[in-house]
Amino acid sequence: MKVAVIGAGSWGTALANVLGENGHNVGLWARRSSVVQSINADHVNPRYLSDVLLSENVVATLSHQDAVLRARAALVVTPSSMVRGVARALADCVDQSFPVLICSKGVEAETGLLSTQVFTQEMGNPERFAVLSGPNHAEEIIKGIPAGTVIASECPDTSQLFQELLACSTLRTYVSQDVKGVQLCGAYKNIIAIAVGAAYGLGFGDNTASLLLTRGLAEMSRLIAAAGGDPLTCLGLAGTGDMVATCMSRHSRNRTFGEKLAAGMTLDEYKDQTHMVVEGALACKTIQTLAERHHVELPIANIVRGIVWEGQKMEDAAELLLNRELKQEFYGL
Repeated sequence: MKVAVIGAGSWGTALANVLGENGHNVGLWARRSSVVQSINADHVNPRYLSDVLLSENVVATLSHQDAVLRARAALVVTPSSMVRGVARALADCVDQSFPVLICSKGVEAETGLLSTQVFTQEMGNPERFAVLSGPNHAEEIIKGIPAGTVIASECPDTSQLFQELLACSTLRTYVSQDVKGVQLCGAYKNIIAIAVGAAYGLGFGDNTASLLLTRGLAEMSRLIAAAGGDPLTCLGLAGTGDMVATCMSRHSRNRTFGEKLAAGMTLDEYKDQTHMVVEGALACKTIQTLAERHHVELPIANIVRGIVWEGQKMEDAAELLLNRELKQEFYGL
């Protein structure tokens, strides 16, 4: 079948290639004409993963309408800040039953809404939406290095559709009905990865990284439980799996940004240097809306927000975390 992929960054390019290698025709929407021309002429994305030759089944376009023309499903793989605009664009192009897999990770800044909630507002029929999250570095997925991911939807038929579309010998796809939990895991792990990167950048060791990672999982599970998700999701691919990969991998832009942050680089400087969106930098700010709504304590997320957006000194932030009131290991669940 034909499948649309909205977004030609590294993750969108990797997923488009998986679909193409699985034998599907792919309409890949990109923002830049130079990317469209290069993919269609040379089967190479000149900005992301440019060392990989893409499947000939992948055809790029500058038009949302062309991307979804005769497609039977779509994947949305844009920065979380673009999700509502994409939902509005797709609403004009597809019918009420058209299935959409949301691969963006984040919470809407102004409303605290999850991506599925944004899409439902703009397009209706929440049962045709699914979300994808897991330990899935695009640099490895596109090269066929074995990995697993989880796809969650309120409707089992929707999650099964995308499970079968993306499954291959090197990508294990699992399904879940915890739509809220999977989305919050995907947003939250990026925040913790910034903290881990900053800790390494300050010269701390693996013990510190493990402390931040496990306490980050505790924060994540408290928020998911309060928001109506299943804390058990935190033990799966979208939770622990993605947290470990994002916090510890050399491919992780969020961890790398944390390291650069500790060395004095600003968010704008990092984005200019890498052409990458640092989702954790956005999430540490937008997730606060949910935390306040559900009265959940998120100390690591608060510290990361203070450093990235409020000018808090890194050394002061570390001291604040280490000198917090002593508590039981598991609380607030």
